[in-house]
Amino acid sequence: MLAVGHSTLYGDAAGGYAPLKDLFNVRIWELARWRNKAAAERGEVPPIPENSIDKPPSAELRPDQLDTDSLPDYPVLDRLLDLYVEQDQSRDALIAAGFDEALVDRTLRLVDLAEYKRRQYPPGTKITGKAFGRDRRLPITNAWRESSLQESSSRESSLRGPSPRR
Repeated sequence: MLAVGHSTLYGDAAGGYAPLKDLFNVRIWELARWRNKAAAERGEVPPIPENSIDKPPSAELRPDQLDTDSLPDYPVLDRLLDLYVEQDQSRDALIAAGFDEALVDRTLRLVDLAEYKRRQYPPGTKITGKAFGRDRRLPITNAWRESSLQESSSRESSLRGPSPRR
């Protein structure tokens, strides 16, 4: 998943065009099922092997590795990413929405750190409201993080001291 950096620059990112770049995993599986159903309704052989859709997701970088070894289940992750990426929800808003604080912090860190990979990814179709690389870009050289906004705001106000009276 490109959003959290689960892609390899010389593997799944090595093509000249990335048609699914702008989608989270659950939506990709929904599209694959839809595509197979449409083919079957026309009497054609479904083009996407069912095991590609149904098997547990894995980067397959080592034996028996599963994405859930290091990520939450994709329905949870995709919902969190939708709120953070597509809807510009803050860390505090995500926690207020009921997500575990540690999960939010870890996921936001993964998303923000993966910006360098997204910059090297091939172009892709814009499907959602905020496509990576076009509508949502983060600085990659100054260690910017979602949490750094809150920290810098607190630091700046403490450095300024109390407001002058008029």
